[in-house]
Amino acid sequence: MNTREGLSKIRFVLITGLSGAGKTEAIRCFEDLGYFCVDNLPPTFIPKFAELCLHSEGKITSIALVCDVRGREFFHNLMEALQAMETMGFQYEILFLEATDEKLIRRYKETRRRHPLADKGSISGGINEERKLLEKFKGKADLIIDTTNLAPKELKEKINEFYSQDRVRENILVTVVSFGFKYGIPMDADLVFDVRFLPNPHYVDSLRPLTGNDPPVKEYVWQWVVTRQFFQKLRSFLRFLIPCYIREGKTQLVIAIGCTGGKHRSVTISKELSSVIKESNYRVTLEHRDILKT
Repeated sequence: MNTREGLSKIRFVLITGLSGAGKTEAIRCFEDLGYFCVDNLPPTFIPKFAELCLHSEGKITSIALVCDVRGREFFHNLMEALQAMETMGFQYEILFLEATDEKLIRRYKETRRRHPLADKGSISGGINEERKLLEKFKGKADLIIDTTNLAPKELKEKINEFYSQDRVRENILVTVVSFGFKYGIPMDADLVFDVRFLPNPHYVDSLRPLTGNDPPVKEYVWQWVVTRQFFQKLRSFLRFLIPCYIREGKTQLVIAIGCTGGKHRSVTISKELSSVIKESNYRVTLEHRDILKT
């Protein structure tokens, strides 16, 4: 096997992100998937380690490394290490894990562990400093997972979906998320569509307690001409756009559909949209972020 063939056969995933966001759980998931895993490898050693894996005679083809601010002053060499990887011809992926400040602080208080950057200050101060240090790596990330509301099992499912060695690497993962604007736009949304212009089931007394998954609400939403016209244009737009993203190299696309409360219109539209996208043989996940909120 020559060097070029060896490079093409190695999948190299760098796991980074905020302390307390789930990197330890993530590396366990990669171990279960059969990846060769290393936790907290100093960045300076990453290119050399990659080169060693290249000369393993095909025994190591899937690698996952955790690299974060626990490395202290060594962490500042990470960008330089990644540039060295690119010069060597190694392709790598970055998985970035994050969560809200409130959730991270709660996790640290529950575990009674100290934040690595909170030696001389508060946990929140350490988190703010860490966000600044990681900003450029978040910008380079191939996949960003917000673990604020994820149980370990749900995080494992997301990692399995995206990094299982059985899946086709070039196949994009499309996530359709319904949400309520009054609770904020999803942080990881690539495309946001506002459906608040559609007639609102909330103002129909019999429909208010229901959700967009219930037949009476779906019938109400789809009975309007404007709904059907909008969806036809949305479907045509995404049929054009998704292949463009794939050609550009994008491996994850998050489409957020929002109404006022995230309970009726956005749920109905999101469910139908996910079905249409799946019919085009894309991998699709559907989430209703705010459907249970009042």
